[in-house]
Amino acid sequence: MENLQNQAVPVLHAQNVSMRYEQGDLSVDVLSNLSLTIDAGERVAIVGSSGSGKSTLLHLLGGLASPTAGTVLLGGQNIHQLNQAQRGQLRNQQIGFVYQFHHLLPEFTALENVSMPLLIGKSSVKNATERATELLQRVGLGERLKHKPAELSGGERQRAAIARALVTHPPLVLADEPTGNLDEATADKVYELMLELNQEINTSFLLVTHDTRLASRMDRVLHLTQGRLSDNRPA
Repeated sequence: MENLQNQAVPVLHAQNVSMRYEQGDLSVDVLSNLSLTIDAGERVAIVGSSGSGKSTLLHLLGGLASPTAGTVLLGGQNIHQLNQAQRGQLRNQQIGFVYQFHHLLPEFTALENVSMPLLIGKSSVKNATERATELLQRVGLGERLKHKPAELSGGERQRAAIARALVTHPPLVLADEPTGNLDEATADKVYELMLELNQEINTSFLLVTHDTRLASRMDRVLHLTQGRLSDNRPA
C-alpha cells in the first residue's frame, strides 16, 4: 500500500459525511453532512461539548466505523471501500491513534508497546526495536524502555502512547482528548511534544478536545455543534 504522504494530495478529505444511529423506531442523527480537508503537516483541532459527536467523527475518519453517508479519502483513497483486512493494514501503516487513556498493553514494556505497530506491519525485530528506542528517547523515556505501564507516571504513559502512534511515521495522527486525563502542567508538556514532533516529522495532527486553550495553538480550530462543523480558519 502506497504511503499517503503526498504533498499534492490532502492527507484527509471527508465529503458530506453523516452518521445516524437507528434502533427500532428511534433514529438519532449524530453527524450531519460534514466536510473536512487536512493537508500534509497541518494541525487541526475539533472542539465541542460532551456528546457532540467528536469521538464518533474521529472513528469515522480513522476507518474504525463507517458513515451512514458520505466519503472519507486518505491520500485520495476511499477508506470505506476497502475490505476489513485492507483497512486494518492502512490504519497500521498510515494512521497513528492517541487516546485520552493510553491503552498501552500492561504486560509489555514501553519498548515492546511502541515496537508493536512495526512488528504487526511485518518489520524485523531489529528494525522495530531500533526505531522504537529512538522515538522513546526522543520523547524523554530513554531510561524507561524496560518499564511496564504500571511503573510509569501518567505523563510518561501518554508520551509512550504518542511514541507508539508516531513510530510508523504516519502521515496522519488522530488524537482523542490526548491530554484529558493529565494535570495542566503535564498536559502542556505532552502538547508541546506533539507540536515539536509535528514540525520534525511533518505528520498532520487532528486533535479532538474540550480544552479551548490547547486547541487555540493549532493551525485551525473547528467547532462541532449539533452534528455540524464550523471552520474558524484565519482569513
